[in-house]
Amino acid sequence: MPANSWPENNSFPEFEPLSSILSAWSDSESEAAEDVYRGYKGRRRKAAVLLVFVWSGTVALHLLSFGSWIVLGFTGVMGIHALRVLLTRPADAPPPLSEETREHWPRVSLLVAAKNEEAVIAKLIDILCNLDYPKTLYEVWAIDDNSSDRTPQVLERLQKKYDNLKVFRRSADATGGKSGALNQVLPLTCGEILAVFDADAQVSPDVLRRVLPAFHRPQVGAVQMRKAIANPSVNFLTRGQMAEMALDSYFQQQRTALGGIGELRGNGEFIRRHALERCGGFNEETITDDLDLTLRLHLDRWDIEFLMVPVREEGVTQPLALWHQRNRWGEGGYQRYLDYWRLILSNRMGIGKTWDMFNFWTIQYFLPAATVPDLLMAIARNRLPVFAPITSLAIALSLVAMFVGLRRIETSSSRQSRSQPTSSRFIHLLQTLRGTVYMFHWLGIVASIAIRMSVRPKRLKWVKTLHQGS
Repeated sequence: MPANSWPENNSFPEFEPLSSILSAWSDSESEAAEDVYRGYKGRRRKAAVLLVFVWSGTVALHLLSFGSWIVLGFTGVMGIHALRVLLTRPADAPPPLSEETREHWPRVSLLVAAKNEEAVIAKLIDILCNLDYPKTLYEVWAIDDNSSDRTPQVLERLQKKYDNLKVFRRSADATGGKSGALNQVLPLTCGEILAVFDADAQVSPDVLRRVLPAFHRPQVGAVQMRKAIANPSVNFLTRGQMAEMALDSYFQQQRTALGGIGELRGNGEFIRRHALERCGGFNEETITDDLDLTLRLHLDRWDIEFLMVPVREEGVTQPLALWHQRNRWGEGGYQRYLDYWRLILSNRMGIGKTWDMFNFWTIQYFLPAATVPDLLMAIARNRLPVFAPITSLAIALSLVAMFVGLRRIETSSSRQSRSQPTSSRFIHLLQTLRGTVYMFHWLGIVASIAIRMSVRPKRLKWVKTLHQGS
């Protein structure tokens, strides 16, 4: 496609919109309708069935004489996919928008949902209202979600300062959390492309020029920026999160280049309006709108691209805050598979994406959920855990990905600032080992989530991450 053209939003895909299927399910009287969309009823039952399957399957593999061979065979198959991920050449970033094509640049709406964000919201609004992009082609929407601190006063002052800032205040009885806030403002926006930022985000002035070219391919429904930690030197937790984001960026690059699953991360996500509308907007029945929308976009046959353009955010500094945040991420990620399992198994995404998703679901969710029975059976039978081969593969893959991810980020940052990299391979190795130790918290979180979702009814509750403005 020529660099000076912009694809028609309605040109892709010629496929039954996912929103139509979900609406049909919601209007149906069938059990499937109750399980899948409106209200997402049946999550506890589905979580319990899945947990019974995982635990009983783990015990059966211990008792079968050939159980270890089944696991070894499956590890070999997963290993092939892991090698493909490691050996794939990441896609090159498209060149930034040039002045010669200015008349073809799209309109963009930047959305920030804020609840009690007086410590950080002003800094972000100052950045977004002064981007290197024509003021007539973008707007900034700050959504005050019934804040009880000075956020309304801060936004009122900023609205007088910037003509392209629009402020929307939600009422005390508004529902749906962040998704509800975004959905409420969506009809008021005018952009072909929508960008969502958290209140503590930090981006460079040329962010739109660097991100928007990724939408020139009409199959692209969304683009995710690389998340980076703005305060990595505070303590062990923030240093661990820095390594975790490097791991995430590596897998995002490799999986999208391989034709696999690219994922949205809530902060620094850009979405084609037409794609969002085809998927039914933001889901107000989930606690992780980004992870839910990721799956719905892929089920609707859109691609999600990933760019190494950084969006910085505060890393949490306290163990309890990390526990709450990662429980929300883990539960939201887990429940989306329960919500859409029928569409996933119908291969609506295509074989490549479905297989890629299954491999990473096994590592991220299946293995942690199987940890308890696997360890108990291993102790009882005085043998190694039956899933030790897959676990070893997952750890090895994570080590390589984290190390290479850290080096890529430094190389990319150095290239951007036109300086030489300062960290040695030894420093990156130490960061990788520390990050790997930090990442073991995920085992306990997912294992507890799998049990909790199976026995306790879910009440939607958004636990806010407090931002200090550091």
